[in-house]
Amino acid sequence: MTTPPPGLRDRKKQATREALREAALRLALERGPDNVRVEDIADAAGVSPRTYNNYFASREQAIVSAVTADREARIAAAVAARPTGVRLADAVTEAVVGQYTDADDRDPRALLLITTRPALRHAFLDAAAAIEPPLTVVLAERLGGDAEAPTARVLAASVAAAVRIAVEGWIQPAEGDAAGGLVVPTGSLPDRLRAALAPLAPAFDAAEAEADAETAPDPA
Repeated sequence: MTTPPPGLRDRKKQATREALREAALRLALERGPDNVRVEDIADAAGVSPRTYNNYFASREQAIVSAVTADREARIAAAVAARPTGVRLADAVTEAVVGQYTDADDRDPRALLLITTRPALRHAFLDAAAAIEPPLTVVLAERLGGDAEAPTARVLAASVAAAVRIAVEGWIQPAEGDAAGGLVVPTGSLPDRLRAALAPLAPAFDAAEAEADAETAPDPA
């Protein structure tokens, strides 16, 4: 699937989004998230609070976006780029695992900040829902259907739900911590992601088999 390059307007919007999320994370690390206002983030990014509201619904969403940073688009791109012959279920699983576990050069305090603040942790988990729209488009293309057709939408929504369940199980408050501030990652995140996505494999296989049958040439 070929994606046309973004136009000037889209590039400007992306630059504004990046400026806002980077400002949100920087200020949160410097001052603590409770001491950062939407107005502060907007001012640091050189835009108005009204513009900020066009991109993010909350302070927490902006801070988390700096860490997730277009992860959903990268997952979709990885699935779209799968080599011929690779099982679709495997391609989706490896795309998700790769994007959720690849290390980058971001300040390691960022993830610690997010996982130790309940509001930020909830926003981080909610970010998994963003996987659904771009993945739906890619799956529809791969399955030869329409992005509005149920199969691609249901599969993409199921992937997003599975990811949330896996991450939620991995990042959880320590037992007995009523405030929910101390987070103890439990087990291997790649293993949790694979386990959560495994039940979806038969549905992916069936959808892929149906698509292959529809595109196969009629026997002579």
